[in-house]
Amino acid sequence: MSKPAAKFKTHQDLVKMVFLSLGKIDDTKKKTVEESALLISTLKQQLFGAPDAEPPQEVIAQITQEIYNSNLLLAMIQSLVKVDFESKKDIVSIFGKVLRRKIGERLPTVEYICSNDGILLELIKGYSSVEVYGCTGQMLRDCCKHEPLAKIVLNLPEFASFFKCVQHSSFDVQAEAFSTFKDLLTTHKVVAATYLEVNYDFVFREYTALLNSENYVTRRQSLKLLGEVLLERANFSVMTKYIGITENLKLIMTMLRDNSRNIQYEAFHVFKVFVANPNKSKAILDILMKNKDKLVEFLSKFHNDRNDDAQFGEEKNYLVTQLKELKG
Repeated sequence: MSKPAAKFKTHQDLVKMVFLSLGKIDDTKKKTVEESALLISTLKQQLFGAPDAEPPQEVIAQITQEIYNSNLLLAMIQSLVKVDFESKKDIVSIFGKVLRRKIGERLPTVEYICSNDGILLELIKGYSSVEVYGCTGQMLRDCCKHEPLAKIVLNLPEFASFFKCVQHSSFDVQAEAFSTFKDLLTTHKVVAATYLEVNYDFVFREYTALLNSENYVTRRQSLKLLGEVLLERANFSVMTKYIGITENLKLIMTMLRDNSRNIQYEAFHVFKVFVANPNKSKAILDILMKNKDKLVEFLSKFHNDRNDDAQFGEEKNYLVTQLKELKG
């Protein structure tokens, strides 16, 4: 059953009332939480209208402009930990609705957040709270669908915290963080490629730590994502640098023999990039030549039961052929 609507004179007044109510929430006074919940619910109703009737665009314009003026988006995010469960859901809905709003080809809320990056910072911080990470994670991913916002997130110093968040002790937090992390590195390809090139040393030092993590899920997800990143055309220069480093090859060769078949399989898809590279450095070629016979024998028996994966079989045969033809 939906909450009754709060009383207000103008839509601008409603937004101001929501903002003030968030500041008054007191953990020791249930009434303040209930009052805030009623106002937040009313704001959502005004933005979304009835199931069969969208609210007038003028109403949405008045509400969103006052949301910008009062900095309500940031206030709502900061208050997530204090509001009740239904209000948390309402805040996520309000944020998404405002974020999607278009005026012609413009996305005013995207423009607003670009000039108020405190909102993105607060969303990133949400992964440190098991109470709100689901809400902030959803809002952050919605933001990162938009290239200008994804670019800001990647270039914030706080982006570095993702390398810790994806190893969180809580599986749910870890999964939520990794989903956003993957989106940031794969969705907007040119933006991600530029970030990886400029920050190569930092990113891949931290990424190596993920591949060496004691957490199985972290290792497997990170290895799979690495394969996707290296094979992305926009990341050609990053890929070239990565596969030219002997320590990287040694790590992937070790992972080919991991106890987990899933880790082995994902490692194969990274290893093939090293072998297929027509311009191998001398150091890389020396390692492959030194281990040539062992690698050929190993790959000949590698996951032979994957009879339903024709592409894998073709790639494996190709690598065996490439290794046999190697010359120092």
